[in-house]
Amino acid sequence: MKFLALAACALLSSTSLAASYPITGNTVNCRSGPGTSYGVKKSYKKGQKVSISCQTLGTSVNGNSIWDKTSDGCYVADHYVKTGKNGYVTSKCGGGSSGGSSDSHCKKVNTAGINLIAQWEGFVASPKPDPIGLPTVGYGHLCKKKGCAEVKYKFPLSKTTAKQLLNDDLPTYTACLAKVLNSKVKLNDNQWAALTSWTFNNGCGNVATSTLVKRLNKGENPNTVASEELPKWRLAGGRVLQGLVNRRKAEIKLFKTASSKQAYPKCQ
Repeated sequence: MKFLALAACALLSSTSLAASYPITGNTVNCRSGPGTSYGVKKSYKKGQKVSISCQTLGTSVNGNSIWDKTSDGCYVADHYVKTGKNGYVTSKCGGGSSGGSSDSHCKKVNTAGINLIAQWEGFVASPKPDPIGLPTVGYGHLCKKKGCAEVKYKFPLSKTTAKQLLNDDLPTYTACLAKVLNSKVKLNDNQWAALTSWTFNNGCGNVATSTLVKRLNKGENPNTVASEELPKWRLAGGRVLQGLVNRRKAEIKLFKTASSKQAYPKCQ
């Protein structure tokens, strides 16, 4: 009886760890990594239940940056999985030992970084399409609902409320940047701000698969990597935009501005 009781407990435990959740989208792609830029390995139909082995951060989908790794070994956006919670329901992928998973990195950026992002995103008081047709408001906030209904500030925004909205948005991008950098990478607050601007502009999925991140993780000189890799990110909608060329130059300038204040892996 004692053996049976222990076996029952073990079964219950394993069942809870491998809990199944229904898919809410009509056809939801399961990808090779946590982002929309990764290849599709398979698709799930609406109502199909999936088992989640772990969760991680990736491309934001309708305001949710969590991606669920299923028992099929691929990743699906948590937005399309009815877990009953807005946050994590199981352990983080990798056991919390990589990159900034210790959560000690700077969640936001310094004033120089805020001003850089605001300058190049441009101020938009009420929702309207950006240069490639995506609806935005404030300083680069990408609308997640019709009319940017998720924004808690009143339209038209003032420059003050727009910067408050930008500060609300940034932790998503610093988190996904920290997730893909290993703990050997050391960045000061200016370097961190410059890379956050780049991540904010290009999205978590693109950053995660970038050569820039791979080179930093290999231990290459950060200033050299930034100078050589950031200028490559000048395309939008398949064409070169001079605004992006100039933004990358501004990010490199900030990145190479000396500072004794560390931002990653530990915020000072």
